[in-house]
Amino acid sequence: MQTLTQSPLDPAFVQTPYPFYDRVRTAGAFAFWQDYDLPVSARAVVVGAALRDRRLGREAPPEHAPEIPPHLAPFYAVEAHSMLELEPPRHTRLRRLVLRAFTSARIAALGPEIEQLAEELIGRFPAGGGDLLAHFARPLPVIIIARLLGVPEERADDLLTWSNAMVGMYQARRTRESEAAAIAATEAFVDFLGRYVEERRRRPGQDLITELIAAEEAGDRLSRDELIATCILLLNAGHEATVHTIGNGVKTLLETGTGADWLTPERIEGTVEEIFRFDPPLHLFTRWVYEDLEIGGQAFRRGDRVGLLLAGANRDPGPWEEPARFNPARPQQVNFSFGAGAHFCIGAPLARLELQRALPVLFRALPDLRLAVAPRYADLYHFHGLERLDLSW
Repeated sequence: MQTLTQSPLDPAFVQTPYPFYDRVRTAGAFAFWQDYDLPVSARAVVVGAALRDRRLGREAPPEHAPEIPPHLAPFYAVEAHSMLELEPPRHTRLRRLVLRAFTSARIAALGPEIEQLAEELIGRFPAGGGDLLAHFARPLPVIIIARLLGVPEERADDLLTWSNAMVGMYQARRTRESEAAAIAATEAFVDFLGRYVEERRRRPGQDLITELIAAEEAGDRLSRDELIATCILLLNAGHEATVHTIGNGVKTLLETGTGADWLTPERIEGTVEEIFRFDPPLHLFTRWVYEDLEIGGQAFRRGDRVGLLLAGANRDPGPWEEPARFNPARPQQVNFSFGAGAHFCIGAPLARLELQRALPVLFRALPDLRLAVAPRYADLYHFHGLERLDLSW
């Protein structure tokens, strides 16, 4: 296996990570990313196989589980009940219970509400221009997920602050200071949601928290800790990735001159899928190996970890012709922005719907939308999103 070096904190990499992914792909099915001490793959066939193989997963084998430092215990106490970090049978049980509440019909019904909220946000834009992230990309998804769950949308700023602090635990720039911020955010989040869960037990409403409380399978229900962890996961994942995708997507549409004619009802689905493929918000997803095996001809042993470069697999020239070109007309096929297999993103239908409904409203309302300043990506790896998106309108 070829060894490659690339700091995830390198400013050039933060701005344009795709050339490194090309190097990884050229090196073979896997290359050893020295800076992460991790074998990684950017080949679509390998990434797809690894995501779907039940011999790999998110949960560490017990004898290889990393020791949790005492100061991080509150964060990992929540993670211990998160679907994202569990494997069957616990993952299967939690996902089935959550899907009884997080239904496709419930998500689809949000379409008109997303359009109305987009129009309201645009109506409050400052005259002449501003930062689209601050005025549109951040508030829209967090307000929608807050309404869906049934927590007060006036607490959106708190939810954003807590979520941003918690996802800092997954970033390459993580420090002891950011860890302390994540712990404080976790404790505040747990306290806030714990009170709402108890309130909904006493007085059920027409919201997702009430449905999660009521969700039952064979007499089994979500525990209080599972409810809180699930709500935190839905809030964090339900807006964090969408914020970056709206920002990255609008940037791409404007840079490539892709106009409103690609946001029509008959074309919007393909355009949104190409936005997710071309510049996704999550770039690296890790998996533990549960038994000795080979992937793409490379041998691994139980307790090894592998890194799957989702954004790199999305730019593989095998499945995609001219993958470095944004082409909303390309035939739709599976990309890896939402993962695959048992951990396929449960919020994918909501994320797709938010872009499909919000982007046409934005470009219809502001036909003269232009980049005011060249956008720059923030130091967030393994996430990928802009610092800000200054536009004129």
